[in-house]
Amino acid sequence: MRETGLPSTASASAQAAPELHINSGVASGALDARHTYAALDLGTNNCRLLIARPEHRPRRRNNDFLRIIDAFSRIVRLGEGLGKAGRISEEAIERTIAALEICREKMDARGVTRARLVATQACRSAANGDEFVERVRERTGLQLEIIDRETEARFAARGCGSLADPAAESVLLFDIGGGSTELVWLTRERRSENGAYAFRAWTSLELGVVTLAEHFGGRCVSAETFAAMAQQVRETLAPFARRMASERRCPRFHLLGTSGTVTTLAGVHLGLERYDRWRVDGLWMSDDDATRAILRLRDMDFDERVANGCIGPQRADLVLAGCAIFEAIRELFPAQRTRIADRGLREGMLLELMEADGALMRRV
Repeated sequence: MRETGLPSTASASAQAAPELHINSGVASGALDARHTYAALDLGTNNCRLLIARPEHRPRRRNNDFLRIIDAFSRIVRLGEGLGKAGRISEEAIERTIAALEICREKMDARGVTRARLVATQACRSAANGDEFVERVRERTGLQLEIIDRETEARFAARGCGSLADPAAESVLLFDIGGGSTELVWLTRERRSENGAYAFRAWTSLELGVVTLAEHFGGRCVSAETFAAMAQQVRETLAPFARRMASERRCPRFHLLGTSGTVTTLAGVHLGLERYDRWRVDGLWMSDDDATRAILRLRDMDFDERVANGCIGPQRADLVLAGCAIFEAIRELFPAQRTRIADRGLREGMLLELMEADGALMRRV
């Protein structure tokens, strides 16, 4: 196999990107349009892969600059039981490695020549996180990089920042994950000709849909349980809310959400029988729309959530925990609307890899 080096796109405090050994007919020094890029995000709940090439002309939808050629997503629940045991279980490891083997096959089949493969909260917090990464390397040949919280937040902002209202002076981006929730305060650069947003401040909460659902329960969620979940998030988030209280907010200030929680809520709001990314990505939801969608979900019992085409059996016990996190964010950062992003971490990694190669000009 040919060795392909990966350019480091991490912040100074993060690790340099590791090398990935892949089949390729392109020499590692050839930075041109023949490169095929991959980004893999292994979270507490999901394993997601995106394979793309740079798009050299603006697309009609949301000015995307990625041409997606393959994708894969599977719920692996890597962090199942992690909160109590402090370790990734053997069952979770095997489920995850099986998904990563599929990712490796897809990368080989598509001739990926540059990639970044990251792991987030579950591997950060597990006592055997490094051991798991080594087992993945031995079994699949994939070298995962455990990124820090700031890098995770920055990638999320890079991946969906183009959906922010260019007329807003500030935007709060949030990414509700399985084991953590990242929030980024973005401010518009007044001197920027293209209205680019600056990474003003960020925080990462060690609370996600898996951790909350395992602590409070996710199958049967009473009004009291939902309120307790939201209260825990409010208490954890309060210091960041106080810190950002003096930040400039214009009438167009809004929330920008990227996670399974908000895309599920958008699907419920639209009444979709099956989830449709093209109808959800970029959707604006008013504050009232979000409230009604959350109430609809809270009114469903577990079996009804399982039967819903935008939720399904793998998310049915987690979605209300995500709603509680969203509810707390909305209370502490009131806004008239939220934009929904079915994009984020992986797209951010891809854009930074392509920009590092000179295949794309930096935009946001």
